[in-house]
Formats: sequence, C-alpha cells, structure tokens
Amino acid sequence: MNGTINEAVRAYHPGARAVQDRVGVRDLADHVGRSIGEEIRDVAAAFLAQQPFLVIGAADREGLVWASVVDGAPGFLRAVGPRRMQVAGRVPDGDPLAGALTVPGLPVGTIALDPRTRRRMRLNGTLAAPAPGGFSVLAEQVFANCPKYLQKRQPLDAVAEGSGDVRHGGALDPGQLRTIRAADTFFIATTAEDGVDAGHRGGNPGFVQVRSAHELAWPDYPGNGMFLTLGNLAADPRAGLLFPDWETGAVLQLSGRARTEFGADGQRTVVFAVESVIESLPAGRLRWSAPEYSPANPPVHRGSTTR
Repeated sequence: MNGTINEAVRAYHPGARAVQDRVGVRDLADHVGRSIGEEIRDVAAAFLAQQPFLVIGAADREGLVWASVVDGAPGFLRAVGPRRMQVAGRVPDGDPLAGALTVPGLPVGTIALDPRTRRRMRLNGTLAAPAPGGFSVLAEQVFANCPKYLQKRQPLDAVAEGSGDVRHGGALDPGQLRTIRAADTFFIATTAEDGVDAGHRGGNPGFVQVRSAHELAWPDYPGNGMFLTLGNLAADPRAGLLFPDWETGAVLQLSGRARTEFGADGQRTVVFAVESVIESLPAGRLRWSAPEYSPANPPVHRGSTTR
C-alpha cells in the first residue's frame, strides 16, 4: 500500500499539494492519484482511436500559454507502443502553437474528450521528433476523468470552407464577450515545473462570468480532488483558454494569467486576466449538435455574473 501511495505522491507537485491541503482533500487526492500511469493501456488506446479531435496545451516561443485543438477523422489519434501517442494532423496555420509544436521535448498537455459519450482522457508529456503531417507525444501521465459537467453532443459535418481570417487582439470585443457568456464548455491549459496540463471546464451557459473586456471568472466546481489546474496556477499563473463554437466550428483562444480566490464558505473562483486574444474559423473544423446539458451542472446565479 505504501508503494501505491508513494506513486500518487509523485503525481503531484508542491502547488497541487498546497491546494489539496487547503481544501482538505489530500487523502482523496492520494486515492485518485493512483490512477495516473505512464503507459497507454489497451482501453486508453481504443478510446483514442475513436476520437475526432484533441485539445493540446503548451507555451509558445514567447512563453505565452495557449490551448489549441486538432481535428481529424477517427483514427487520426493512435497509440504507438505503450508510451507514445501519434497525431496525424496539425493545428491550422495562424494558430498560436503552430511553431511551438515542431520543437522536440516541448512539454505539452492533451485531453481527448468524447461529447458523444461524456468520456475524457488526459495524456501529458513531451513532443517527440516531428513527423510529416503531424506530431507525437511521449507520455508521462495518462489518466481518465469522470463525466461530470460534460455536455452531450453528436457530430455534424465539418466546416467545408473556413473564412481564413485570424483575428488578433489584446482584449475581448463585444461579439467575443457574447460567445463567452453563452459558453457551456471551455478548455484550459496550465503549466508548472513538472509539465503542462490541459483540462476541461463545463457548466450551464453563464457559468463563465464576464467582468470586463480584460477579465473573466468562473466557479471551480467540486471534482476529483486532484486540483491539477489550480495546483499549476498556484505555481505558475500563466494559462490558456479555448472556447469552441460547437455549432460553427469557430475557435476563440485566450492567453493570460489566472489566480484562485478562496471564499470563507469553501467556494473557489478562478479569475483570469486576458493578455492576448485570437479568433479563427479554420476549414475542416468539426461541428456538433446542440447540447444535452450534464445533470451535474449547478444552477447559474445570473445576478452575480456579468456586466
């Protein structure tokens, strides 16, 4: 048993431990942490082979952290041996990680999420040497997450022709603010000394609060007690957010810094300061149906959200 617990301890860096201790869930974190492995087991390999998109988080060459997405027909993700995931695709031109994802050894975090079944799997590690038409990740952490706060969707046809436009900014414009207010899902990339992690956040529309064109906030709903995202933010405030427009295929990417506010009532709120904004509609992006909201989503208290 001690050996198993020691494996769990090694899964967490001091930032994650500090949050676990503050919330009082170290024992739970140790228990859940035993599920973190270094190998892609057969069930994980089968799951990857069925997925049509992958979210990937990393830092660009200027040190900004971003979350991006790669699409492909099922089979474009596959396990190549027990420690390597091959991706037969690249992020689109103009994506903030297009250059960085060619650098061997780059720390990356990935999440494969299946809206059809509300299943998700995270695989964190480093980039292997680049391959023609794609890239591969050498696994260091592989684990599944529960289906909490995942909305159910069915795939539709991909966007045949994207606009080709990539819009850059340093603050959110009115249309982007509307997108965020309506969002029921986003992805977040964070980093610390032991690597990068890509996570999912979901809730009913309005769960992301728009405080201004430069600041967002959202509640940290109860989860598995790992606190990988909040732990990373305790060690390094850099973060990247990805808001997919499921119906059109458009992508809104933000990079900035985040902090966690701990309330006296045990509530936690993450506050994100926007530093850079990129919005695009690439051709080939998969579109999805309207959502069936997760029954785990808490109600949104709209009186305390946006302005």
